[in-house]
This record gives sequence, C-alpha cells and structure tokens, in this order.
Amino acid sequence: MIFMTLQTDLMAKLTADQPEMVAIRRHLHAHPELSFHEKATAAYIKAFYQPLDCTVTDYGTGYGFVVEIDSGQPGPTLGLRADFDALAVQEDNDLPFKSQNPGVMHACGHDAHTAYLMVLAKNLIALKARLKGRIRIIHQPAEEVSPGGAKDMLAAGVLTDVDRVLGLHVMTSMPTGSIGYHLNETQTGRGNFTLTFTGKGGHASMPHLSNDAIVAGAYFVTALQTVVSRRIDPFDTASVTIGSFDGVGSYNAIKKSVTLKGDVRIMKESTRKVVREHIEKICHGIETMFGVTAELDYDDNYPVLVNEPKFTTQMIDSLKAAALPEINQIFDCGPQDPSEDFAYFAQNTPSCFFYVGCQTPDGGNHPHHSPDFMLNEASLLIAAKAAGTAALAYLCH
Repeated sequence: MIFMTLQTDLMAKLTADQPEMVAIRRHLHAHPELSFHEKATAAYIKAFYQPLDCTVTDYGTGYGFVVEIDSGQPGPTLGLRADFDALAVQEDNDLPFKSQNPGVMHACGHDAHTAYLMVLAKNLIALKARLKGRIRIIHQPAEEVSPGGAKDMLAAGVLTDVDRVLGLHVMTSMPTGSIGYHLNETQTGRGNFTLTFTGKGGHASMPHLSNDAIVAGAYFVTALQTVVSRRIDPFDTASVTIGSFDGVGSYNAIKKSVTLKGDVRIMKESTRKVVREHIEKICHGIETMFGVTAELDYDDNYPVLVNEPKFTTQMIDSLKAAALPEINQIFDCGPQDPSEDFAYFAQNTPSCFFYVGCQTPDGGNHPHHSPDFMLNEASLLIAAKAAGTAALAYLCH
C-alpha cells in the first residue's frame, strides 16, 4: 500500500512537470556542445540542482558529475544515468529551438535524456524521506566519442557502492508509447581504426618504378570482406566498414600514401579479437605483396552492452505491473546495432538499459545522427515515468 501511494504521487508530480521537461529539452537542444567540450551544458544542469536538497559531486577529468539522493534509511543504491553531449552535425530542421551552434546538434536525443532525468531527480529528491537506500543520478558527458565519458567516470569511482545501474535511450525507430528491452547481449561493441599505406610515388607512365599505395589500399578493402564472411561463425554478429578512403591525387601520378578509416561492430567480445587479428594479418600480407608499409592505429573501445537478465526482468516486470497509461506496448526488441558507452557501466555493475519509443506523430523517418533528427516530446514524460517506476520498484520492494 505504501509503495502504491508513493508510485501514484511520483507519477502525478511528473505529469505536472511535463512542461518543465520540454522546456529544459528545448534549451539544451538550442545550445548543444560536442563531446569533451560540454562546459556550459554541465553548468546549466548543476544550476538546476543548486536550490534542491541534494549533494552534487564532480567525477572524472571531464564535465561529468553525480547528484546524491540519500533517503537516510537502509537499502540498496541505484544509479540512474543520462548523457548530455551532442554531435558534429549541422541541423536541418526548422524549429524555434533549432541549434544555435553551427555544425553542432543534439541529433541523438541526449537532450531528452538529460531533461527527463533532471525533472525525475527533482521529484525523487522531494520524496526522498519516503524512499529506502540511495539514488545516484549520473550526468555523463562524452558518450559519442571514444574513449567516452563513462570510462573516465568509472575510473574516478562513480559506481563505488552502487548495486545496480539503470539507463535508457529514446529511439526514433520505435513508436511513441512503446518500451523496448532485451536480455543479455543487447548492443554491439565497437572498434575503430585508421590505416595508412605508404609506398613509393611516381609517374603513371612508369608504374614499374613505383609501389602504388592506392592499389594496396583497394586490395585491402576487397580482402577485408573475407573477415566476416570467412572468419566469423555465421551464427555470430560482426560488421567491418571502411568509411573513408583518402586517395585524392592527380590522374597521372601514382600515390605514395593513402589513409583509410574503418569501423568494427561485434556482439561477442571473443569475436572482437578474431576480427582484429585478421585485419592485422591482411595488413602484413599487403605489405609483402605490394612493397608498402602499413601503419595501423586500432582502437578497441566500447564493450558489448550486456543487460543483466534478472535485474532487467525485474525492471520490465515492474513497468508491466504499473500499467502506465502512456505506455501501450512493452516488447523484446532484440539486439540493437549501435554501440553505447553505458556498456562500461554494465560491464562493472549489473545493469538494465532499455528503450523508449519517440517516433514523431506522423510516423516520419528522422533517424539518429541525421541532420533532420526529430523526436516526439511526449517521450520525455514516458521516459521519466518508466525510469521512476523502475527505480521505486527496485528501492522500495
């Protein structure tokens, strides 16, 4: 009975504060900052908490910080995390709160994540005397760019004494009103590499006197296709993509060097090792075959995001039991292709990361990381109520 009253009161407060969530989101959207440069964003969020009965503490070398909500009663500690960095994207939307920073845009919904969590935290602070245990609100910078802000905050001890961590992401690919989840391996791990082949330049009429870096690079791109098709178990998941091939030159000159940039995604950490080993082997083979040198800068970064099955099931069951009127579907959405540095938290502490549908009312396609990214702002209240419900279920049952 006590839990049900608390749940009802929190939901009512969040409903009343929906306009505040939207206003915060729009302010953040209009003033985006890139990863590792979120000085003004962090200051804005901290100012929100200044008059509230909580403790704000910096964590890490960047702009990350936490808000401690201590009920004063014994119980577990739950971490709630949201990211607040933007992307190097020029916005192509005609909105009254369009990005005011040229070439920078909240094109992934981190403004929505931050807005919902700020207002949820405010209301949890107001109700903290009725809670059990502690809540650690984690405001994290630099999710988009390796090495990511989560890793830095972890090194500073952000999850010390934290028992479980909860996070979410808005998803334009899912209808507003839906909640998606998955157990175990849920989002891909990621690696990136930069590869430079250096040979011997020369005149196009005398190719025998040169070692053509473009030919070496082209052969590498072709050979790379065998890594997934011939070295990875067909029942595993992996992708290797060359996103940049810098071979610009003259029509009659043989290039001395070319630089390629690649992306790797995997769903098992064991697969990560296989992919890297075979990329390195192909590089060595091309060095011998074409008389070039290969300089490979390989960055194995975000881990596979793994949802702890028991905790995730508990959180999803609590949402189903709450029967929130704004949520009309809760479903297993399967593994998701993108990578997410929340995976570092999940690697350290049992965690649940779920998805809140935010598709626009017209059903339009406004994908993440695109210049016309757009979300349904009704998803902010849904995110706050879903995370709030899960938090109460974990702390108070």
